[in-house]
Amino acid sequence: MEVKTSLLDNMIGVGDMVLLEPLSEESFIENLRNRFDHNEIYTYIGSVVISMNPYRSLPIYTPDKVEEYRNRNFYELSPHIYALADEAYRSLRDQDKDQCILITGESGAGKTEASKLVMSYVAAVCGKGQEVNKVKEQLLQSNPVLEAFGNAKTVRNDNSSRFGKYMDIEFDFKGDPLGGVISNYLLEKSRVVKQPRGERNFHVFYQLLSGASDDTLKKLKLERDFSKYNYLSLDSAAVNGLDDAANFRTVRNAMQIVGFMEDEVQSVLELVAAVLKLGNIEFKPESRCNGSDESRIKDKNDLKEMCELLGIEQTVLERAFSYRTVEAKMEKVSTTLNVAQAYYARDALAKNLYSRLFSWLVTRINESIKAQAKTRHKVMGVLDIYGFEIFEDGDNSFEQFIINYCNEKLQQIFIELTLREEQEEYVREGIEWTNIEYFNNAIICDLIENHQNGILAMLDEECLRPGTVTDETFLDKLNTICAEHQHFESRLSKNSKFLTDHSLPHNCFRIQHYAGKVLYRVEGFVDKNNDLLYRDLSQAMYKATHSLIKQLFPEGNPAKVNLKRPPTAGFQFKASVGTLMRNLQTKNPNYIRCIKPNDKKASHIFTESLVGHQARYLGLMENVRVRRAGYAFRQAYEPCLERYKMLCKRTWPHWRGPAREGVEVLMADLQVPTEEFSYGRSKIFIRNPRTLFFLEERRRQCLQDLATLIQKIYRGWKCRSQFLLLKKSQIVVAAWYRRYAQKKKYQQIKSATTVVQSYTRGWQARKLLRELKYQKRCEEAVTTISAFWHGTQARRELRRLKEEARRKHAVAVIWAYWQGLKVRREYRKFFRANAGKKIYDFTIQRIMQKYFLGLKSTMPSMSPIDKNWPARPYLFLDGVHTELRRIFHLWRCKKYRSQFTEEKKAVYEEKLEASKIFKDKKALYPSSVNQPFKGDYLEITKNPKYQKLNSAVDEKVLLADVVNKINRANGKGTARIFLLTKKSVVLADQKTGQVKASVPLPDLASVSVSTQSDGFFALRLKEGSASATKGDFLLSSEHLIEIITKLHRTGATAADQEQLNIDISDEFLVQFKQDKVCVKFIQGAPKNGNSVSCKRKNNRLLEVSVPTTA
Repeated sequence: MEVKTSLLDNMIGVGDMVLLEPLSEESFIENLRNRFDHNEIYTYIGSVVISMNPYRSLPIYTPDKVEEYRNRNFYELSPHIYALADEAYRSLRDQDKDQCILITGESGAGKTEASKLVMSYVAAVCGKGQEVNKVKEQLLQSNPVLEAFGNAKTVRNDNSSRFGKYMDIEFDFKGDPLGGVISNYLLEKSRVVKQPRGERNFHVFYQLLSGASDDTLKKLKLERDFSKYNYLSLDSAAVNGLDDAANFRTVRNAMQIVGFMEDEVQSVLELVAAVLKLGNIEFKPESRCNGSDESRIKDKNDLKEMCELLGIEQTVLERAFSYRTVEAKMEKVSTTLNVAQAYYARDALAKNLYSRLFSWLVTRINESIKAQAKTRHKVMGVLDIYGFEIFEDGDNSFEQFIINYCNEKLQQIFIELTLREEQEEYVREGIEWTNIEYFNNAIICDLIENHQNGILAMLDEECLRPGTVTDETFLDKLNTICAEHQHFESRLSKNSKFLTDHSLPHNCFRIQHYAGKVLYRVEGFVDKNNDLLYRDLSQAMYKATHSLIKQLFPEGNPAKVNLKRPPTAGFQFKASVGTLMRNLQTKNPNYIRCIKPNDKKASHIFTESLVGHQARYLGLMENVRVRRAGYAFRQAYEPCLERYKMLCKRTWPHWRGPAREGVEVLMADLQVPTEEFSYGRSKIFIRNPRTLFFLEERRRQCLQDLATLIQKIYRGWKCRSQFLLLKKSQIVVAAWYRRYAQKKKYQQIKSATTVVQSYTRGWQARKLLRELKYQKRCEEAVTTISAFWHGTQARRELRRLKEEARRKHAVAVIWAYWQGLKVRREYRKFFRANAGKKIYDFTIQRIMQKYFLGLKSTMPSMSPIDKNWPARPYLFLDGVHTELRRIFHLWRCKKYRSQFTEEKKAVYEEKLEASKIFKDKKALYPSSVNQPFKGDYLEITKNPKYQKLNSAVDEKVLLADVVNKINRANGKGTARIFLLTKKSVVLADQKTGQVKASVPLPDLASVSVSTQSDGFFALRLKEGSASATKGDFLLSSEHLIEIITKLHRTGATAADQEQLNIDISDEFLVQFKQDKVCVKFIQGAPKNGNSVSCKRKNNRLLEVSVPTTA
């Protein structure tokens, strides 16, 4: 039986808060603490995952963990973020349900890391392949780019996301990623110009100054010293554990992977540098003659460098910082700006420039990662957005107000979708639906977003109202209209119960959100909602020659001046939130609630007050109550029966019937009250967690009893096995001992017998030896006497022969001396007259004889290409030596030629013809020298596949090969059969053998080839010929040298046609029907192996890329 782990096995605390007993905020926090202390950072609330930030690395994200949670049931293993990601991915892939994963929590809670873990898990479990891996890599590498430009170091988090991000990842029907779309919300652009104490500006500024090369900084007119720039805070410029230089290289690499061009990256860095330069522009007051104050720039060096970066005239931008033009209908009024207004304009330009650059980056990334296919896609959305922000000191402003408004909308959709999911499951399982009571925060959402009396509507109305508009007038309006609202509190409202509430300052109002009361300071609401950028600055930016600036400031186009006021920040965010909510309602939601355990960013520290505060404003207790309002636990019949079947004798160890009947028998045998559970179509529903814990306790006791029984049976079996083993061993030992004793006795008897036999054999041998020795001595005596006698006879004969030899030798010596004397007397007569000539002739004769004999032994081989020849021995033989070498070479060439057949002679003639045409002209020729010209590569006369084609050709086929006919439209080749006869060239379909074209040889004007190592050639036809109607042929073949040589020889041997011209050039024209196309050959690096590639560049150019040969 397969043993499966479960959420309930080896549980530390309670893995699912729905099962927590008793349920209270104290027990909720204590359960989180207990699990956190044991490194269990994930806990469920039904299908919601609570994630605690451990502030350290844990070994729970390895590839083995990915495989462990892959294709497993959500509750089958201990809580983990991988379980939620796998459930969402499988629902999307198998059930065709669009998914969304909502990640919320305050800064430092681990939202960004959670979104990365979800994306990395999905990337790990989806399909593989070159294109799929490229899409996955682009999706994952978009994170470092957005983090560099949208994240910053804060007091709470060293890598805090200062914007909301929603990514739709699109999949095909197999579950493989196709692309994605990113939406960003509410970038904290005020951070560009001012950062709180202990915090930094966005990462990209520090990364650029730390990681860019000296040459890059010089081009951007920047220095590495952070203190040179007013927009960068110095008290937190360096962050422990954060390597800005390495991160800059990572961001550059990520931008390259995502698809940014090098000039686009350079343009982005120029805008970042321009923002830094903009912060260094300072103003000084100057009085005019009419008494009004105006501003002037102190040091124009930074302004000049910024204008050079952006391509703006310095005077245009300088005037935009000093004057403001207001247009009303047909009138224009220009007013000067004082110092405070000039600083406001500078900071507004910096914020808008950076914010629009960030939006452009998101749009550019979307262009790269969007799905290319037009078919319907499955979508998984990942939302990483701020959680509720409540500052205890009451310093909540406009940013916190709209963030909390977004979270109110998310809580509303969470309640609606959770209850709808519960109700749909009850209906699907046939369970009677029970109405669940819960707090509906729609009244709070209406207070904020109502089109007439909502806070955002009144803020927009106040911003657009003529006259003096301040934050105080906006608060007065709220006090008038919202005074009676039960979730709105203000000390100056008409509601008398707040008049004496000293915890409520006069310049603040309080809203009772679903997560608790939040005090908002009204200061800055109007300015932040307006988010104005003077039209003079927009028009100055539009005049820039920089490639990006005009795209970022389209409203600055003088031809499209729009006097209508731009939409407010609140209006834009409300519209974005509405679009987001509509998008989320079309998908199946999955929730991750991130919590940070302490404010010190340290591991192993759990602050109960901080965790409780986050649990309240995340609405976690509300989530548990909604989940427990119906049935606290549900499980399919098969795993339920598998887990609890040992509790009933009728179901243990195997149940043969349907699983539901087994569960019914089990519950009846355990006498569980019927009101505590209900039977669905495929699941059993348990109302109270106590019932589940009762089943778990009974199962634990039963497992203990089963373990005891197993131990008892095992120990009995082990003792019996031990006894049988000992018994068997005793028998084996006794048998071996008896064998040993008998063997030893036998060895003793055998040894005694051997000794007696040896003594007997020794006596017999010695007796025989004595007899043989006596016989041998007798034979040796006879031999010795005979030898002495024969020796005497031999010595006598030897003396006789020696005496006779001495007499004969004396006669020979005397005769030799006499003959010598006669010769000397005869020779003296001729010596003086002919001695010199005879000696010379004799010497020459001996030298020539020696020379020819030496030449015979050192003669070279009979190969005509062997250039070896023996060295000349004497100087006077130089001419003879050279002539003999020539005669020998001619003779062996004649011998070599006499071996040739007529066919072989024709092949060599073709090779010689090819050498004349291509040697030192085409790079492909040397590799073809050692390749024999085969001619018929297809064996067209023997292959039955080409029988029809063979019968269609009347003449003898000189060459048959497969070539590629190049298509002008895309540069790709189509396989064709190329036949050459004595009269024509034939092109036929490779599959069917049908003749596609037949060109008589007289219609061929020339053949064009390149000088490279490619196989491309063009058959150019004579103008006006019958074959020229469809244009020339551009072909490619592996046997180009042989084809061109045979074409040339066939044309040369025919008496009725002109010599075929061979044009060798890297650029030639080919006539395709009515158009002439230039074919250009270039050398490039090998891409697809070492193959030649042909691409269409335009209607008039085909470019052939030939790999560079080493």
